[in-house]
Amino acid sequence: MSWLRKALVHLALSRSDEALVKASGGQPRVVRGMTLDPRMQFLEYQARQRAIPWEQMSVEKLRAQTEMGAEVFGGPRVSGVRTVKNYVTGRSHSVPTRLYLPTVRDNSAAMLVYFHFGGGVIGSLESCHRLCALIAKEAGAPVLSVDYRLAPEFKFPLGLEDCMAAYSWAVDNAARYGAPVGKAAVGGDSMGGNFSAIIAQEFRKTKPPVLQLLIYPGVDFLSETPSMHDFADAWPLTAETVDYFMKQYLPESADPSDPRISPIRTQDLRDLAPALVYTAGFDMLLDQGEAYAKRLEEAGVKVSYARFDSLPHGFVAFPSASRAAEAAVRRIARETAAALKGAH
Repeated sequence: MSWLRKALVHLALSRSDEALVKASGGQPRVVRGMTLDPRMQFLEYQARQRAIPWEQMSVEKLRAQTEMGAEVFGGPRVSGVRTVKNYVTGRSHSVPTRLYLPTVRDNSAAMLVYFHFGGGVIGSLESCHRLCALIAKEAGAPVLSVDYRLAPEFKFPLGLEDCMAAYSWAVDNAARYGAPVGKAAVGGDSMGGNFSAIIAQEFRKTKPPVLQLLIYPGVDFLSETPSMHDFADAWPLTAETVDYFMKQYLPESADPSDPRISPIRTQDLRDLAPALVYTAGFDMLLDQGEAYAKRLEEAGVKVSYARFDSLPHGFVAFPSASRAAEAAVRRIARETAAALKGAH
């Protein structure tokens, strides 16, 4: 994408709230008493006008669109953090990762292993680049972002296994990067939140994480909550997109109620890592994220929950699209950093 096109997109978004709403159907988008951010409403309106029919959609096109979005809306570079290519030995291959190493270290802050969004089908290290860099800087801690394998080329459970291998490696190697010995946290948005919740459950007795950061997590592949219908047409995660992801991600033999697919289906949630749970207002996954936070709390897990009413699903990937998205990403980074420093 040319710098000119990027500049034109941001110029269009620099108009007043009123002008953006007027250019997006004329009325603010209000659902459940929540009002969508005008810049997000404009992007949603534009996406609908230019939507490619699903019968013409391919995984390659979806991935290209996602990468373009990260390039346009990923936000400015974070100073005081360097990145290093790193490979983790998985079950059958080396898993590519990116290490974020802050210039100013805090040796009390735990290492975070982060998994990007994308339904297990799209997304990359660029999708969460700004958030990972901000957390590393705020916490003074290393952050490991995982480039796990994607479906349909690599269906469940291969992507999850990559994430588990990366987490296990981080626990074993945290001290090499100035973090507390034998400890790590997990975090992710959307499908990355799914992986984080599963890993927190899978490792609770062997290598328990010190924290689980769950941003608009997908925790229930069988969900029929009201938000699945209320926001079925909300950009960028629509009902059609969810169906497409599920068909690509799950092999025919898979059971969607398996807790390694739908972690909310696990009966016993006691003794899990403290959780930071964040949801987006305009999101099909809103209710399940909120429900999982409540279930964790009822099981005696320490939980901090917040909802960003004006934002859609996926906002971590496009912080520079609106001031509200950037503020949300900065708040999540700040609160995650505080939790990583307090994790013992």
